[in-house]
Amino acid sequence: MDLKLVLPGERIAAMTRAGFWGSRTLLDDLDDAASEVPDQVALTDWNSSTGQATTLSYRQLKKLSERLGAGLAALGVEKGQVVSFQLPNWWQFAALHLACLRIGAITNPLMPIFRERELVHMLGLAEAKVLVLPHRFRDFDYPQMVAGIRDKVPALKHVLVVGGAGDSSFESFAARRWEDEVDAKALFAARRQGANEVMQILYTSGTTGESKGVMHTANTIFGNLIPYIARLGLTSRDSILMASPLAHQTGFIYGVMMAIRLKTKLVLLDAWSGEVAARRIADEACAFTMASTPFLADLANLDRPERIDLSSLRMFVCGGAPIPEALAKRAVARLRCTLVSAWGMTENGAVTITSPGDPEAKIFGTDGNAVPGMELIVLDPDGKPCPPDSEGDLKVRGASNFVGYLKRPELYGMDEQGWFDTGDRARMDADGYIRITGRTKDIIIRGGENIPVIEVESLLYRHPAIQDAALVAMPDPRLGERACAFVTVKPGAPVPTLDSLGRFLAEQGMTKNYFPERLEIVAEMPRTPSGKIQKFKLRETARAFGA
Repeated sequence: MDLKLVLPGERIAAMTRAGFWGSRTLLDDLDDAASEVPDQVALTDWNSSTGQATTLSYRQLKKLSERLGAGLAALGVEKGQVVSFQLPNWWQFAALHLACLRIGAITNPLMPIFRERELVHMLGLAEAKVLVLPHRFRDFDYPQMVAGIRDKVPALKHVLVVGGAGDSSFESFAARRWEDEVDAKALFAARRQGANEVMQILYTSGTTGESKGVMHTANTIFGNLIPYIARLGLTSRDSILMASPLAHQTGFIYGVMMAIRLKTKLVLLDAWSGEVAARRIADEACAFTMASTPFLADLANLDRPERIDLSSLRMFVCGGAPIPEALAKRAVARLRCTLVSAWGMTENGAVTITSPGDPEAKIFGTDGNAVPGMELIVLDPDGKPCPPDSEGDLKVRGASNFVGYLKRPELYGMDEQGWFDTGDRARMDADGYIRITGRTKDIIIRGGENIPVIEVESLLYRHPAIQDAALVAMPDPRLGERACAFVTVKPGAPVPTLDSLGRFLAEQGMTKNYFPERLEIVAEMPRTPSGKIQKFKLRETARAFGA
């Protein structure tokens, strides 16, 4: 597959000279951990569908990566081909990623919430050769869903099912000693990826609402992760709780990759519950976690949190949306841990974070400043740097910027000086700390999840009763934002309800998380003289609903 990287040699040279890029990959860290602390717990999970827990040491995780890597190669996966997995936070996710690294395959994590519509596009664009998914998760039948779209994704040759039976059983696949059937050492040596080769494709929503495949290398991820670890002072003693999906960069980078880098324990949670998370923190002595604002709110709002021993938790990094100051102060008071604010994107990881020991004004009122290796600039409408504390368009550049959108290099959005247009609005203070103030991108962030507005609107326009449709953000105290749909109805057509709209979108194969959560029927849309819908007016109306 032609990846068409946007990775000029001068960027590699500059980042290498500056010390932000090197030649290491995550396999180097895994192999070191398996050699130095082979019996240290690498990860422990809890499969809420089966009620079973799995704990793996670093020795076992390395062995699994070799077995699964040899197995994927036996299925015909070549170097540079894509292996997709639509998995919750289970051990299989981490093992499969490491297996892909062994044979030079590209990892393509997919959110468990995705349904037919998203999968056809994502699997097709990536030309995925293998897909691994659960038999059931949250009472949903994944094999049945994929069976209905196989003819639409011709590149997909193999589907392995966790909890499945017969030839498709992942358990049978993982039990076979594939590594003994080939010269595994030679295979892995020939296939091993370099630090500047694409190792991950992760989908995100863009300004057009189209899901774009963000491509990363070991260097672009480590270029963020290593300074992040140093900024926060994390060590091998800091066991990690990860409830954020591993198919998000939060879970992927600061869960799977960071745990292996630190040679520490990763504790996985596949279905969110503040109560369960608190008990996992207590039982596993977790010191660190990173998640979006709703996760923080649920932990901070636990009934009598003192009844659960959370004394091991020393740091909560909160990103996805600015933390309301009242929630931030409540969380610090009740959880008695260090709170760190962060901002980032799929395209570049956590670009800004506050530091432990920062004054309250920075922690509660900003999203941090740039980690080493990254630069920020806030520009006015004329493209000139804004004065401190004034709002403008946020651009970033540096070590952790991605290396292109899969098969869409024209959407890269980076200028000749290397600045990437984030699509966010921000203000920067005199100390270099930013506060995200809004977005130029037409998306809604619900609990850290991007809702592709244009895609939802395009489906709403297919509804037989809807004349015009517009989707805007509605503030929500827990999730940050929810989607509010404004529609006009065709003359003589029955007026749709929110429930009927949800049923219609489900029939189109759209994930429930993208559904509007409020429906407003309006006589006409506010428009510009040229006929464009004035969404800013709708947002003002929706803001009142949120309040």
